[in-house]
Amino acid sequence: MNWLIELFTKHSVAQTVVIYGVLISVGIILGRIKIFGTSLGVTWILFIGLIASYLGADVNIETVHFLRDFGLILFVYSIGLQVGPGFFSSLKSQALTTNLLASGVVALGILITIIFIYTTGTQVNVMAGVMSGAVTNTPGLGAAQAAINDLKIEGMDGSNMTLAYALAYPFGVFGIIITFIILKKVFGVNIQREQELHRRLNALSANKVVSFHLNVENEGLSGQPLKTLFELLTDHIIVSRMMLADGRIITPAPDTILEKGDVLLIVAPRYLRKKLNVLVGKPSNVDLKTAPSSVLIDRTVVVTRQEVTRKRLGDIAGLHQQGFTLARLSRAGIEVLPHGDLFLQLGDRVKIVGSQEGVDKATAVLGNSVKKLDVPEIAPIFLGIVLGVVLGSIPFMIPTIPIPVKIGLAGGPLIVALLLSRFGGALYLNNYVTYSANLMLRELGICLFLASVGLASGSNLGVAFASGKAWEWMGMGAVITIVPLLIIGFIAHKYFKKTYFETCGLLAGASTDPPALAFAIKTAGNDIPSNTYATVYPLTMILRIVGAQLLILLFAG
Repeated sequence: MNWLIELFTKHSVAQTVVIYGVLISVGIILGRIKIFGTSLGVTWILFIGLIASYLGADVNIETVHFLRDFGLILFVYSIGLQVGPGFFSSLKSQALTTNLLASGVVALGILITIIFIYTTGTQVNVMAGVMSGAVTNTPGLGAAQAAINDLKIEGMDGSNMTLAYALAYPFGVFGIIITFIILKKVFGVNIQREQELHRRLNALSANKVVSFHLNVENEGLSGQPLKTLFELLTDHIIVSRMMLADGRIITPAPDTILEKGDVLLIVAPRYLRKKLNVLVGKPSNVDLKTAPSSVLIDRTVVVTRQEVTRKRLGDIAGLHQQGFTLARLSRAGIEVLPHGDLFLQLGDRVKIVGSQEGVDKATAVLGNSVKKLDVPEIAPIFLGIVLGVVLGSIPFMIPTIPIPVKIGLAGGPLIVALLLSRFGGALYLNNYVTYSANLMLRELGICLFLASVGLASGSNLGVAFASGKAWEWMGMGAVITIVPLLIIGFIAHKYFKKTYFETCGLLAGASTDPPALAFAIKTAGNDIPSNTYATVYPLTMILRIVGAQLLILLFAG
C-alpha cells in the first residue's frame, strides 16, 4: 500500500493529476447541489481546494502556479471568443445607457472597496479578493494576483486574497438574487403584468426587423431601377421578392425596373415602415411568401467558407448573380440586414430567397457545411493566446505609479480574443469554435484555476477564522455586493425606465454572474434578462479585470 500513499503525497506528475482530478470531480459534483433554487457551480472546486490544502494536501508549488496561470488564460480567452462578436455592437448608441449603468455598478463597488481600505486598514490585496468574490468575478481575482506577482511587494502575496475571495463569494451569488427580490418589492412588480408589458414592447419595437408588402404607387419610381429606392434611404433595406404586373414573382436585382402596380416584399427595421409607405405606396393584401404562383424558395444557410469572411459582402463576386437575394442575417442571436459593407463571420446564418438554382449557387458560395465548424482549428487559438500573453506583458507607465504597469495574463488574452473574434477573418485567422468547444475550453480553464488557487491558499484558512478576520471580510463583501446593485437598480428603473426584467439582466451582467441570470430568466419566463446581460457582460468583464488590477497597482505598498 506504500505505492498508493506515495501516489497522493509524493510530488510527481501522477500525484498532480490525481490531486487535481479528485478536487475538480468532487467540486463539480457538489456544484450541482442547489440551495433555494441556485448553486455555486464550479466555485465548489475552490472551496474543496482550500479544505484539501488546509488538511495537508501538497502539490509542487511551481506546477500549481503554472496550472493556475494557464487555466486563467484559457478561461479569459474563451470568454473573449464567445462575447467578441456581440461586444462591438453592444457599444452602439442604443446600448450606451445600459453599459453606462453597468459601469456604474463596477465604479461604486471599487469606490466602496477603497473606502474600506482607508477606514478599516485592511490590506489592498485582501480587499481586492473581497471585491472580486463579492461580485463573483474570478478573472478579476486572477488579474489582481498577477499584479501582485509583478509588484513583488514584501509581505504581500495572493494567499489571503484568495481566502477573502472564497469567503465573500457565497453571499456574492445569493446577494444578487436577494437584490432582485428587494427591488421587486420596492417597485411593486407583478410578474404577469411585466410579461404582458414586454410582449407589447416587443411587438412595437422600432428596431425590430420586419417584412411587409407594398404596392408601387409612386409615379416617380415608375420606370426607375430598384436601386433608386435604395438611394433615397439612409438605412439599409432588402427587397426579397417582387411581383410584376404580369403576375410573375421574382427576386429583383438593383437594376430591375419598377412599374406602377408592382408589389414589393420589403425587409426593413419597423421604424422605416411609414417612410416607405410614402416613398413606395400603400400596403398590399398580396402575400408573396405563400402565393401559389411563386416558384421561389427560401433557405437558411450557415457561413462555413473562410474565403467569404475576408471580403466585404459587396465584393464577393459569387453573391452578385441574379436569381437570389440575401434576406436576413443572424449573428450571435442578433438579426441584421445584409448589405454591401458587411463582413460575414463563420457561423453566421443567412436566409436566402430565390429560385432553386439561385439558392443552390448562393449556398455553394457561403458553404453550409456545418461539419466543418465542428472541428476547431487549434493553431489560431494558440497563436491568439501567444499574442495575448505578449500584449499582457508589455509594460507602460501610469502617472503616480512608480513602476511600469502590465495588463497581465488576464487582460491581454481577453483583449486579443475580443479583437480576433471580430477581425480575425481579415487576418486569415479562423478563431471560430462551436459553443460546445468554447465551453469545454472555458470550463477546463476555470477548473484548473480554481483548484490551483485553493491548493495555494488553504493553509491560512484556520488563521483567518481564529483571528476573526474571516467574518469581517464576509461583512465587507456583503456591502460591496448589495449597495451598488440596489443604487443602480433603483436608478435604472426610476430614471431610465428600464423594466424589472431588463434591470435584473443588467445587474446580473454587471456582476458577471450566470446563476443570477438563470434566476432572472426563470422568474421572467422569457429571454429579456439575457438580452441586457449579453449587452453589458463584455464591457463589464473588462472593467472588472482592469479595476482589480488598478486597485492593486494604485494602493499596494
